[in-house]
Amino acid sequence: MISEKTIHQLAEKFTENKDFYIVELKVNPDNQILIKFDSFKGVTIDDCVSLSEFIESNLDREIEDYELEVSSPGLTEPFKVLQQYEKNIGNEVEVLTKGGNKFSGKLLNATNNEFVVQIKKMKKLENSKRKTIVTENVIFHYDEIKTTKYILRFK
Repeated sequence: MISEKTIHQLAEKFTENKDFYIVELKVNPDNQILIKFDSFKGVTIDDCVSLSEFIESNLDREIEDYELEVSSPGLTEPFKVLQQYEKNIGNEVEVLTKGGNKFSGKLLNATNNEFVVQIKKMKKLENSKRKTIVTENVIFHYDEIKTTKYILRFK
């Protein structure tokens, strides 16, 4: 079986000194290899072909056969790495907490430990008869989150 560590080292070697980052990498027991990678500028089909050819040039099918799939993550797939949060700063996201609460708003910031989303909600202010829209920044810690996704809107 081809080791995940070997594939990860090859993928890291390909992405070093480039704008690419690895989002997901899996090697199944039957040597099905899945690599999802991205960049702040996006990923083209040519980029996927280049990574695929690089991986294939460093593996020998005579020794061990494998199936290789290289792609970019889909627009609506949950974020898996910090770079995806950083890439989407300023965009609208949906956050689902492990407690089952759902929030949507603009992603303002992301660090190694947490990220901030600006949400709008209806709130009754003091000395007011009606609820008004209030903007609030909510801090989320990654360990509290089930999923965070980019919200794709067609306007």
